[in-house]
Amino acid sequence: MSEDLDRNFARVVKLAEIAGLPEVTIGTSYGTPALLVKDKGFVRMKDRDTLVVMCALEEKEMLLELDPQLYFETDHYKGWPAMLVRLSVIDDKSLTGRLVAAWRQKAPKRLAAKLAG
Repeated sequence: MSEDLDRNFARVVKLAEIAGLPEVTIGTSYGTPALLVKDKGFVRMKDRDTLVVMCALEEKEMLLELDPQLYFETDHYKGWPAMLVRLSVIDDKSLTGRLVAAWRQKAPKRLAAKLAG
């Protein structure tokens, strides 16, 4: 299980690096590996195949409805600006988009303005 967690988190880290997200650090959140921007977590591993991703509530509702095989939530996350992503299902392009959106959600506005697009 630990190897799967490490491999999946390494994928998340690699995609964040490729996306060029500024001032990202690796840390932990609730005892699991996480990516932070300015000490604020924007994604974290929930378990070996599930990533917790910060997102706007409106976007979350749309994505949960659009692709419930990929995006889901448990009762714990209802009403919270975060959703769960199945890493075994999401492709790299979609995961990169989720990482960028989550980063923008937590990054200070001045820093977010530095990221093109």
